[in-house]
Amino acid sequence: MASDRLTGLDSSFLHLERAGAHMHVASTSIFEGPPPGIEEFRDHIASRLHLVPRFRQKLRFVPFGQGRPVWVDDPYLNLEHHVRQTALPAPGSEEQLRNLAARIFSQQLDRSKPLWEMWLVEGLAEERFAIIGKSHHALVDGISGVDITTVLFDVEREPANPPPTPPKWAPRPEPTDLELLGDALRERMTSPREIARGVRAVFRGPRQALRGLGDTSKMIGAGMAAPSTPFNVEIGPHRRVAFVRADLGELKAIKDVHGGTVNDVILSVVTGAIGNYLRARGRDTEGLELRAMVPVSVRAEEERGVLGNRISAMMAPLPVWCEEPVRRLHLLTEIMGDLKGSGQAVGAEILTRIVDFAPTTIASQAARLQPAQRFFNLVVTNVPGPQFPLYVLGREMRDIFPMVPLARRQALCVGIMSYNGKVDFGLIGDYDAMADLDSFGLDLEGALGELGEATPAAQRTTRAETRNGALSVK
Repeated sequence: MASDRLTGLDSSFLHLERAGAHMHVASTSIFEGPPPGIEEFRDHIASRLHLVPRFRQKLRFVPFGQGRPVWVDDPYLNLEHHVRQTALPAPGSEEQLRNLAARIFSQQLDRSKPLWEMWLVEGLAEERFAIIGKSHHALVDGISGVDITTVLFDVEREPANPPPTPPKWAPRPEPTDLELLGDALRERMTSPREIARGVRAVFRGPRQALRGLGDTSKMIGAGMAAPSTPFNVEIGPHRRVAFVRADLGELKAIKDVHGGTVNDVILSVVTGAIGNYLRARGRDTEGLELRAMVPVSVRAEEERGVLGNRISAMMAPLPVWCEEPVRRLHLLTEIMGDLKGSGQAVGAEILTRIVDFAPTTIASQAARLQPAQRFFNLVVTNVPGPQFPLYVLGREMRDIFPMVPLARRQALCVGIMSYNGKVDFGLIGDYDAMADLDSFGLDLEGALGELGEATPAAQRTTRAETRNGALSVK
């Protein structure tokens, strides 16, 4: 059972889920063509569940908090609870889809059941439909979430080799509370050697220990500098959602002209949008530098497809004061280059490893202290998605908008995912604090346009070729 115990990082997302801060990740995917029937769609998901075993498991909590929760098979798994159907009222606009996605995203997942849902949404205009998928952050991070997507969907419209009939599944007997407690206590009694070995793995030798402590202090110090902003207020349980689309080829072309990475270009655009948003509301941005928590995947190649969280983070300064788009991009390129060599990500990874050694009660108390400190102003997370089309039951996915949870006193989050030559922005805001989230979406579109206009059209020519019917941008 110990092998199915949550890691310290995974369980921290459970502790953080309080006072309106729901710790689940989600996406809204838009497909072309008529929607499949709910029974057909549910059968399709059922045929792939053996490839994602965690989707058949639920959490069991150790009595008296004597250990981290464990994953156990759900003997009452009912796909009618997890795979649901709904429809938009005519005319089925994207605004109506966003409102629906916001309502679904605002509801906490039932911890007594497997921590995921999929909603088949009919009635979207222009002969389209949508799928809203939702999983708890204790189950997936962004990269493993992409892996799940590629497992549940097809890479061909009509697969030449349909998946074989899944093996019969029989849930393992569910442990009793006494068994859970006994297993946790046995693990605790036999774990000192493992803890010592884990600590040695984190701090190998005095020199590495000192360097590790220095990197960790840099990460913490960077976060403590986050200024006060309109985005850092108490939040409620309800959300707003906005979508923005961009072309990956255009962003790559801008990167090729001005230097840096596509991620630098995206951060520059987000920074420009924040500055314009604040200035339009009479906020003085002179000298203002916000802090963005930028998750960084530390998932090794051999870990792809494995659920759970393998993420670190960097606290990136955003020069909101800079109103000139190209200069702002150069600043972000320099800032991110310095951060990558500063050890911030290493320090954050060390902290997440240390969480594994913290008693459950201490981890819970640490989560309660989170809103007392402003380590960052907002989360900006960029997940690289598959650069080829995905299909479900022969229908092609056209867009996938990520939806990332808000932490306490964090009223805005920017999720980004690239997919098949495009970049989709999923903006999440607190319902009350970000009542004008659509306006921020327009500012984001404006910042994209400003940077594009600052790059000569001749230099923005996208070099592309067609491979197997899919657009591949070099």
